[in-house]
Amino acid sequence: MREAQWNDYELIDCSDGERLERWGDIVLIRPDPQIIWNTERKAPEWRSAHARYKRSSSGGGAWDYYKKMPQQWKINYKDLTFGIKPMGFKHTGVFPEQAVNWDFAIEKIRNSKRQIKVLNMFAYTGAATLACLSAGASVTHVEASKGMVQWAKENAALSRLSDRPVRWLVDDCVKFVQREQRRGNKYDAIIMDPPSYGRGPGGEVWKLEEQLFSLVELCIPILSDNALFFILNSYTTGLSPAVMEYLLGVMLKNRFGGTVSSSEIGLHVTRSGLTLPCGSTAIWQS
Repeated sequence: MREAQWNDYELIDCSDGERLERWGDIVLIRPDPQIIWNTERKAPEWRSAHARYKRSSSGGGAWDYYKKMPQQWKINYKDLTFGIKPMGFKHTGVFPEQAVNWDFAIEKIRNSKRQIKVLNMFAYTGAATLACLSAGASVTHVEASKGMVQWAKENAALSRLSDRPVRWLVDDCVKFVQREQRRGNKYDAIIMDPPSYGRGPGGEVWKLEEQLFSLVELCIPILSDNALFFILNSYTTGLSPAVMEYLLGVMLKNRFGGTVSSSEIGLHVTRSGLTLPCGSTAIWQS
């Protein structure tokens, strides 16, 4: 399992469906349904956290605030800076386990010794976009939420990357790729972090397991002949890393050569010394 190496983020402990996390100087307690063990909560931060997100029996949930804390604050990962704030449905604006993929992208882009065009799909608040920009790539950042794209722009400013070559697009990822096919545009690298479940503008249901093959297939025509990498992330429990690796293998390796790998990604738990699994990644690379 691949683990991210942070200074400003720490997974202090986890027990009985909850994570105890430090985000800079702020300690939060957030739900995580895969934490099925109920171990003793010896870490003192359990009793001194700034806020806890509590789920509601009727769906959703809300934050309970125990201490005065800023509405938004900053954390750093190496040379990157992100704005953090408690959001609805427990999120904070960054998935810290993804730092291993940021590191991979940075290394591949820097080692390529050429100009790399990256497409970041379902790009959220832009952490992967910033990583690629910092390595010298040009990036097309596509995200359906206008608020998330604005947040990504703010993160770029915090990281002093606003002057880098980036297109910030509020768009449907599938429709965007279809238009890029018609325009004949190509990318050297694609990063894809699609949602596990959702509904489209017409009420249509999106299930990643059912849509992933067609989504990856849609991207193949816009990969350049000298493509560098394709990163596929998933938080869907029904999609194992091996299945995602097989998918990229049959769709990309036969056409472009290269290698395919997959793994769980996770976060080191300070209290136990173990690693909490936080999703899966499959990577094709030339």
